[in-house]
Amino acid sequence: MKLIYKASDINEANIVSGMLRANGIEAHVGGFYLQGGVGNLAATDFATIHVPDEDIELARSLIAEYESASIINDTSAAKRKRANFLLSVILFVIIIIAIFYYFVG
Repeated sequence: MKLIYKASDINEANIVSGMLRANGIEAHVGGFYLQGGVGNLAATDFATIHVPDEDIELARSLIAEYESASIINDTSAAKRKRANFLLSVILFVIIIIAIFYYFVG
């Protein structure tokens, strides 16, 4: 078995491992007990995924799809945050104008 992926944490490692297993690739998650050594702090580079030598290419392509989907989701989430912020600013300005006209007008 060869190291194919270093996850950001043990949860992501289990997600990627589950995706690989769902596609017929035997995957082993390593580093579970190492991560507990730092308590509740987020530990990095401990969660790893190993696959058999014959499945490396397929696993790499599946992981590349997973990572590209993560980037797309992050981009759309950032766009939603900007849109929500803009709507909040517009609503704030409308409320200030309404209060101003209520007391002045």
